[in-house]
Amino acid sequence: MAIESIKMPQLGESVTEGTIEKWLVKPGDHVEKYDSLAEVNTDKVTAEVPSSFTGTIKEILVQEGQTVAVGEVVCTMETAGGSNESAQHEAAPAKNEPANEMPAEGSQKPSSPVKKEKGAAAGRYSPAVLRLSQDHDINLADVDGSGRDGRITRKDIQAIIDSGEKPQPKSAVEAPAPVQQPAPAAAPASSAAAQSATNVPVAAGDFEIPVTGVRRAIANNMLKSKHEAPHAWTMIEVDVTEMVKYRDSLKAEFKQKEGFNLTYFAFFVKAVSQALKEFPMMNSMWAGDKIVQKKDINISIAVATDEALYVPVIQQADEKTIKGIGREITELAGKVRSGKLKSQEMQGGTFTVNNTGSFGSVQSMGIINHPQAAILQVESIVKRPVVMENGMIGVRDMVNLCLSLDHRVLDGLVAGHFLARVKEILENVTPETTSVY
Repeated sequence: MAIESIKMPQLGESVTEGTIEKWLVKPGDHVEKYDSLAEVNTDKVTAEVPSSFTGTIKEILVQEGQTVAVGEVVCTMETAGGSNESAQHEAAPAKNEPANEMPAEGSQKPSSPVKKEKGAAAGRYSPAVLRLSQDHDINLADVDGSGRDGRITRKDIQAIIDSGEKPQPKSAVEAPAPVQQPAPAAAPASSAAAQSATNVPVAAGDFEIPVTGVRRAIANNMLKSKHEAPHAWTMIEVDVTEMVKYRDSLKAEFKQKEGFNLTYFAFFVKAVSQALKEFPMMNSMWAGDKIVQKKDINISIAVATDEALYVPVIQQADEKTIKGIGREITELAGKVRSGKLKSQEMQGGTFTVNNTGSFGSVQSMGIINHPQAAILQVESIVKRPVVMENGMIGVRDMVNLCLSLDHRVLDGLVAGHFLARVKEILENVTPETTSVY
């Protein structure tokens, strides 16, 4: 028999690490090649890791909730075929783990229990551990974790459940006092944020929510954007009365014919992609010693779930019709909410359009989707009294478009011209000027 290693795959061109959210197998399970082994979160997407071999799971090396670098071994498998590496692999201790941690079978065991020191991972729980402990009313603060760096695993909780005895509360005397260590000089912003987070007081009745890989990736990207990109903000209001009438006149027939809804958002994305073609500087990125003006116009759209925010991409949006854009919006949103979005479907975005109006928002300041240079927030369409050109007052459908821009790349002049062009396109959407096909 041979021992083969399963490594953390690279689930995207810029992905450097992944978090094991859930193991779908356990040691002793037989799996076929391409069977799913684990669910992994990266800063791009949630995906399943397939097996590269047919064989039996020998050892799980990375616990649920643990983040490891791309290429690091996450588990081993026993496969058919001879190999002299098998014994060597079994004899070698796991990375960062002390050798001979467990006594050999039949050796002298200590007569008194050995107190475990809490490691760096103590206090960080995977969603599976949190759920299981809550279902059985187990206080995780009273549990000693057997996982790497003191992490509490599902096996630890299951062992407590099987024993029928809850762990005894640790007294204040036994609890080690926290050690305050000075922060290193010139620490990066992300390190400072992490340090401040550890000082958040937790009172009785407070509920601690573990940070998932997706939420951590969102936090890191937002923090990076705010610290690296000098944000500027501008807003313009648009009269979309004629666009609303046109869309409303089509929506019932369109839904029956095409099988999906014709949304206002498709009109906005189309207008933005058209304006980006006319103002290509808006479709640029900061690259240190140069600015990269992107050829393709790939529109990122924000899709939220109860737990996270995903940003799938409509490729070559300027070449698509309103119908084509509407279909992609529907399909991508459906994939996000069903957990079927692929990593490549979040790659290559050059400009983000966010439909904040779906929540009733009328004004917001979006954080730029790094490394893009701008994000446009499409706010809620509301009926308002407006003074017309003839001096009369009429009730019109109005919407605010809020643009956040990276001032290293863009200035107010080009941003103003761009927004004015988007406004012009939207205010001239009529049956005579615009086709959805």
